Amino acid sequence: MLVIVESYQLCKYSKFLFQPLMCPVVVGKLHSYHQWASPMKNNVISFLLKRRSVVAKKMLPEEPAKEDLENIIACGLRVPDHSNVQPWRIVVLQGGAKRQFDEQVILKAAQADSKEPLSEAQQQLESQRMQRGGVVIAVLSTPVVPHKIPVWEQQLSAGAMCTNLLLAAQSLDYAAQWLTEWPAYHTDVISALGGNPGADQIAGFIHIGKKEQQPDERKRPATAEKVSWWKAPNS
Repeated sequence: MLVIVESYQLCKYSKFLFQPLMCPVVVGKLHSYHQWASPMKNNVISFLLKRRSVVAKKMLPEEPAKEDLENIIACGLRVPDHSNVQPWRIVVLQGGAKRQFDEQVILKAAQADSKEPLSEAQQQLESQRMQRGGVVIAVLSTPVVPHKIPVWEQQLSAGAMCTNLLLAAQSLDYAAQWLTEWPAYHTDVISALGGNPGADQIAGFIHIGKKEQQPDERKRPATAEKVSWWKAPNS
C-alpha cells in the first residue's frame, strides 16, 4: 500500500507513525489518503471497532511479557495533557506486591470499615482483589492547583491515561479491564499508593492478564441514539 505525503506537518513524524499500519511513506503529493484511511485497511480502526474488555474475575493471572508491559505503560504516558501538566501518576502492582497490597491495605481497609467481622467469603474476596490478573496498573489523578488548566481537564487526562493503558493491553491480545470498585474511593488505599487523599483520586485500576476465552460482544448504542450533528438555528 502506498501513502504519499506532501506537507512538513505530516512527514515530520517520520515513517514510524505509519509502521503499525504497514504503510510505506513517500514524500510527495498525497494521492491515496482515502484508500489508506479505509476502516478495513486501518489496523487501529479495525481494532477499536472490535475491542472488548475481559472482566477481571474471568482472566488468568498471567503476567504480560516485560517488553509488553513497558510498551503498555509508555502508551499510557502518551496521553492528551493540556499544557503538559502531567497531572497523574502510575503505580504498578506486580508479583508478590499484589498479595502484599491485598493483605496489608485492601483487607485491612475492608475490615476497618465493616461494622461486623468480615465473613470468610468476604475475607477471601478482599485478600485476593488485586490478584485476579497478572498485573494491576493503578492510575492516580494528581491535579496541579493552582494552575491555568482547570482541575476537571486535568482529571480528564487521568481518565484518558486509563483508556490508553487499557487499549494498549488489549491491542496486544491480553485480557484487560478498567475497574474502580470501592478501593478507588478509600483514603487508606489512596495513601498507600502515594497519593494525597485530600487532593488526589484513583482514576482506575487496569487489571491485565491472559484470556481464558474470547469475550462475548455486548450491546452497543446505535449512533442515532447518542450522536447528533449541530445545526445553526434557522439554517
